[in-house]
Amino acid sequence: MKFKYLLPILAVVACTTAPKSEESYTSYVNTRIGSGGHGHVFVGANVPFGMVQVGPTSIPQEWDWCSGYHNSDSTVIGFSHTHLEGTGIGDLFDVTLMPVVGEVTYARGKEEKGVQSGLWSYADRTQEVTKPGYYSVPLTRFGIKAEVTATNRVGMHRYTFPAAEDAAIVIDLENGGCWDMAYETGFNYYEGTNSISGWRHSTGWAKNQKVFFSAEFSKDVKNVEIINIQKGPRELPLYARVNFGKVEAGEQILVKVGLSAVDVNGSQDNLDTELPGWDFDATAQAADAAWNKELGKVKVSPEDPEARTIFYTALYHTMIHPGTFCDTDKKYRGADGEVHLADFTNYTIFSLWDTYRAQMPLLNILHPDKADDMAGTMLHIYNEYGQLPVWHLWGCENYCMAGNPGVISLGDAIVKGYKGFDVKAAFEAMKTSVMLDDRGQDLRKKYGFIPSDLYNESVANDMEYAIADGAVANTAAYLAANAATEEERNAYKADEATFRERSHSYRNYMDKETLLARGRLSDGSWRTPFHPLLSNHREQDYMEGNAWQYTWLAPQDFDGLVEFYGSKEKLVERLDTLFAQPSIIEGENASPDISGLIGQYVHGNEPSHHIIYFYSMAGAPAKAADRVREVYETMYFNNDNGLAGNEDEGQMSAWYVLSAMGFYQVEPASTQFWFGMPRFREMEVAVAGGTLSIKCTGKGKYIQSVALNGAAYDKGYIDFADITAGGTLEFTLGDTPVCWY
Repeated sequence: MKFKYLLPILAVVACTTAPKSEESYTSYVNTRIGSGGHGHVFVGANVPFGMVQVGPTSIPQEWDWCSGYHNSDSTVIGFSHTHLEGTGIGDLFDVTLMPVVGEVTYARGKEEKGVQSGLWSYADRTQEVTKPGYYSVPLTRFGIKAEVTATNRVGMHRYTFPAAEDAAIVIDLENGGCWDMAYETGFNYYEGTNSISGWRHSTGWAKNQKVFFSAEFSKDVKNVEIINIQKGPRELPLYARVNFGKVEAGEQILVKVGLSAVDVNGSQDNLDTELPGWDFDATAQAADAAWNKELGKVKVSPEDPEARTIFYTALYHTMIHPGTFCDTDKKYRGADGEVHLADFTNYTIFSLWDTYRAQMPLLNILHPDKADDMAGTMLHIYNEYGQLPVWHLWGCENYCMAGNPGVISLGDAIVKGYKGFDVKAAFEAMKTSVMLDDRGQDLRKKYGFIPSDLYNESVANDMEYAIADGAVANTAAYLAANAATEEERNAYKADEATFRERSHSYRNYMDKETLLARGRLSDGSWRTPFHPLLSNHREQDYMEGNAWQYTWLAPQDFDGLVEFYGSKEKLVERLDTLFAQPSIIEGENASPDISGLIGQYVHGNEPSHHIIYFYSMAGAPAKAADRVREVYETMYFNNDNGLAGNEDEGQMSAWYVLSAMGFYQVEPASTQFWFGMPRFREMEVAVAGGTLSIKCTGKGKYIQSVALNGAAYDKGYIDFADITAGGTLEFTLGDTPVCWY
């Protein structure tokens, strides 16, 4: 069906049904891990890397409800089709459906004013069922059982009603989440049909988000009421009540909702292509199969069921985003706001300040079929917008956090040998992006660092820029080694030298007296007073951290850190001091993101995630093993409060997944994964070259030796090429702290 309002589209890729597996990996997933505390995880139904995340949205629009769900609250305003996963800022929650009986107030409502204040209902969490690809819960106000499942671009609902004379499903375009506000909405409904379409354009964290939808109902529609609400100087059509009239007790009404960022026709085509039928159970089974296929890429030994659940839940969390951002015909809305036709799968929701550290490197190992397209997406964002992504949200750049993390992730794909995009153009995009004058980079060029008296969070920003410069240097070195001509080789070597030097700008903050990184003023003097344990959220030299954490934020220049401390041995001593500090953060406005402390190491936030592996790089792998094991045991649990901090679109979980394999990538745009301590006795990982079997022999807390395919491996790291080639990686364990390399 073609509609009279032809507006731009949104894209998602159809999920495919995986073959039946003998083992149900989805049964090991506890989707509620991280739904308490500050995990902020999405709870609902989706498929891996899908456009749609359909699930319950609650009343509160506060920090711990950034995904729309928290275990402390059982209110439901409806079932929205887009959700974020573990972020520290809320947005999305687009196109919300709420099944109702009787009269309701068309508003979000307030719990303290009772259910009559809005559409909302309490959910009976004692009967909640949540698992990959499926979610259900009873809505106590209406006596309705709600169930949802999904394909890539389509959400499917099944509502079981009580006997009623006035059953209806309300489509809510007003209530997004947290800082989101709809500024343009509309409905298309043609009398006598069982379908309705429309659009929701909003501003929030994503400044100009456009969502289009097409919905179809399994029961004949009696009529549709459009409810207009005054918003400022004008009225907007924000609700559509789809009335079905009388229903019998136990009668089910199904709804299919296709999304698009391109236009209404795209949403309808996505619906028709991905979900032409009405078999809810088969759709849920297909979603389960899609998850099982992806989760089955890693098989762990079952000797510790709790650890297995934590592991597979973590692996599940790493595959919620990035999400598909093109229609089935490959049209997508670009970063320039225009509609484009791609020859690849376009993606969005790149939380790159978080995910460049572990989630994107993990993706390069487990999902080579998607790595080229994600890198290609970043290059197209550059072509459309003029710079590589920082934090890309439904086609919009929100510039959240610091640095140039898209540069790092694109470089990481290049040095790992991915070539399904224009590599030379990608490198030029990296160079251009790090040479822009925005976000303090002009000051960095002028002074050689970002002065603390001229720019807020100067240390954090400069250090992240330096990491991106290191990624450019590493990429240039890789391209020089693979250059076709001497002229090209020399040009890349010159680039490597330039950006290697720029990657050392963080050294300006390293104070020999305190042995910590601290703010420096434009006249070259230190900022005073200096309080190493102090945090003043978003109002100091550091970003969601303090001097103790940021001193170590130089993964691109380990040799520089060794030089600063005087030797590897002294660096190890200083790492010991970091972990031995009191686990306190001072300041009345301390950042809530600083969580999961071991001394002043902060596992609940990303800038610390590589620090433990500096022990391995310094020749003290036993100390790394001790700390990795401590994090396994104290920062990840099989319960609602099972994460040390925000999930952050898969990064918190990716640390666990990679570390559980026995290694972790420290340096950006590098092929080296440093050894720590495997979590399981045996693991099989599906890689591009076949299967990497990871095995532990012997007993003890420390690695004694490493063998690859039967041959002694005398390095403290494994190379990406060796990981993805497959084979057998064997760790011999014992109780003696040794360095085998």
